[in-house]
Amino acid sequence: MQSNFVLEKLQRGEKTFGSFLGMGSPTVAELLAHAGCEWLLIEMEHNGLDMAQVEHILMAVKGTDTVPMVRIPSADPVFIQRALDIGGMGIAVPMVRTVAEAEAIVRASRYPPEGRRSFGPLRASHYTVEYETYFEKANENILIMLIIETPEAVENLEEIASVPGIDVLFIGAFDLCLSMGLNPFKLPLPEIDAVMEKALEVGRSCGVGVGAGAGSPEELRTLAAQGFTFLSYGPDYKMLVDAIRPGVEAYRQAASA
Repeated sequence: MQSNFVLEKLQRGEKTFGSFLGMGSPTVAELLAHAGCEWLLIEMEHNGLDMAQVEHILMAVKGTDTVPMVRIPSADPVFIQRALDIGGMGIAVPMVRTVAEAEAIVRASRYPPEGRRSFGPLRASHYTVEYETYFEKANENILIMLIIETPEAVENLEEIASVPGIDVLFIGAFDLCLSMGLNPFKLPLPEIDAVMEKALEVGRSCGVGVGAGAGSPEELRTLAAQGFTFLSYGPDYKMLVDAIRPGVEAYRQAASA
């Protein structure tokens, strides 16, 4: 099993850069990996991907140095088990609210005696070729990221971050707005800015990474300057939309001239 250098960077307090993958394309994943993303997070919560499709994306990333992760639909141990067994080196879990939920997620991602993960890492162990090696190294190389998107999670943030095995708190700004009765299309908002500042303070005190998403280079620089260490750019579909819009506008202007 390869070492998770992204996890190692976070544990040293360093920044890391990557993107969420929502398009379900192995080709796009491979392109972004070669383009310089240190990690890529495959979206399963908000699209129609099944595990077989996720596995194909993981295969595409395997030929690069990029660390592949999976944003699972929920904290169900079955999702955690399968995402890791097919080769994910980390998981992002949505809608985590309590310490008990965070502890259960860690247990589901760890082999005994640290957790309750059952053994069967088919693709992750190179189809049993590295069975024993994977077992020995998996617990220390699996990255766990919790998406913070409810008032309950914000209230319990320090306790959640103190759970051994939690590596990143990621601010899910849109769902956080919705759960707080705010319009996400009005971002930035002072209420969300306050949550982000609290997360940064908790991250520093508990020694965990704190993540947020940027849709432009300017936003990325701002987040980095604020102290965010898990820096997300994109996601992939936004990059494509941003790339085509100037061409569409240029065409419309030329066509109407």
